[in-house]
Amino acid sequence: MSDADAALPARARHLLESAPEAALPLTYQRLAEALELTPPRTIRRVALALEQLMREDAAAGRPFIAALVVSRQGEGLPRAGFFELAVALGRFPQDPALQAEAWRKEFQCALTQREGLHNA
Repeated sequence: MSDADAALPARARHLLESAPEAALPLTYQRLAEALELTPPRTIRRVALALEQLMREDAAAGRPFIAALVVSRQGEGLPRAGFFELAVALGRFPQDPALQAEAWRKEFQCALTQREGLHNA
């Protein structure tokens, strides 16, 4: 991992915490652009940074800031890796039928957490 990629999780967190609420959720592509990433593997690098943020948030008992990022494909939900890690971290149900609703709740919790940061 390059030094630039090692800094990606912190940069992504800052962008997600400071983005206007009206701009959320961001797509993986929009976040890659905001992070000024260039190919190759821009989306993969974003996904790895978000997974690191999920681990940090789980360890700290915070909502997943990564819930504010969705795929432009599908139903406006995060990529499968988000759900797999959320289950592995014990934060989401294993039943896939319940995961979209768990994400919606996590998204709202992440927005509320951001508001607390902005009002502090």
